Amino acid sequence: MADLRTEVTEIVTGLAMLGYRELDHALGVRPRLVHNVTEHHFDRLVEAREMGRYGDEFDTAWANGQRFAYSEEGLRGRPPWWLEWKGPHRPPAYEQIPADLRVDHVYLISCKYGSDILMNASPSHLFDRLLASRRGSAANDWFATVSPAAYQELWSACRRAFGDAGHDPGSVPERAEDLTPPERKSMKDYLRPRVWPSPEAAEAYRWLAVDVSNQSALRWKERLDTNPEEMLWRLLRFAPSPYFVLGRASDGGPLRYRVATPWDFRERFRLEAFDAWGDAVGQPLVRWRAEIRPAGGGPATSIDGHVEVRWSHGRFGGMPEAKIYLDTPHHQVPGYFPLP
Repeated sequence: MADLRTEVTEIVTGLAMLGYRELDHALGVRPRLVHNVTEHHFDRLVEAREMGRYGDEFDTAWANGQRFAYSEEGLRGRPPWWLEWKGPHRPPAYEQIPADLRVDHVYLISCKYGSDILMNASPSHLFDRLLASRRGSAANDWFATVSPAAYQELWSACRRAFGDAGHDPGSVPERAEDLTPPERKSMKDYLRPRVWPSPEAAEAYRWLAVDVSNQSALRWKERLDTNPEEMLWRLLRFAPSPYFVLGRASDGGPLRYRVATPWDFRERFRLEAFDAWGDAVGQPLVRWRAEIRPAGGGPATSIDGHVEVRWSHGRFGGMPEAKIYLDTPHHQVPGYFPLP
């Protein structure tokens, strides 16, 4: 089941497109036009509204839905005749468009609130395969792949501290790459505090962060020599069909824009350069920048972002993941067209 905040932001966005003057009236009517929304969902929304929960989300979602309803790029004042909420359903295969609502079988809408994360991926999917395919070898330990010596040094320091704390160091392997899932959980629970167990471990992690950042950026750039433009399309989540993002940015401002297709991007822009470099700031981090110029000429603009490479479930608790962030404000990104 989707959490309550998600239900508020997504369902209310859809309700606002139906022509009701006020949100409370729409909640009272409980229109059946929104498919996959049940009486249980309406009960939760009404209760949250009466208790004063998620007031900002209610207001922003309602305003976003109304803007789309009257926008020239949206419904143009015409009430929809078919509105679907995806809800907690997730298809078994990879889905290119992160849509939460579908209107009249045509308009796809993603509701994005308070997050600058473009996507989560495995490091090898991003740095080696350029987001082109999810097929490949099973998830590997990226730290052991790109920085085996520094990673082993960190693990050895943690294993020694584990023994000094009264645990049996023989209960975990000598090599970090040999950790099994149960052993990873054991170490994750031990290393849960934010402070590393020894100065030696803290220093080893600092060097690991630097090396993983630099090596990841180097591998990424080497593979980008082939076709960086296609990788940028995937990074920005351009899809074969256009879709809309309605939500709220991390700074509190509204997000209302149409996401270009690769065709749209090629018609309007040119990728001049794509660069990436390591910049460890407390953890492995890779910064990236795309230089974009209008197709008809003019000054170039940049799209900036960064990638955090970190354990998926706490220190040594799971395989590392790559969290891809967009640092440039959404409305300044070429290919994200603001909704009029």
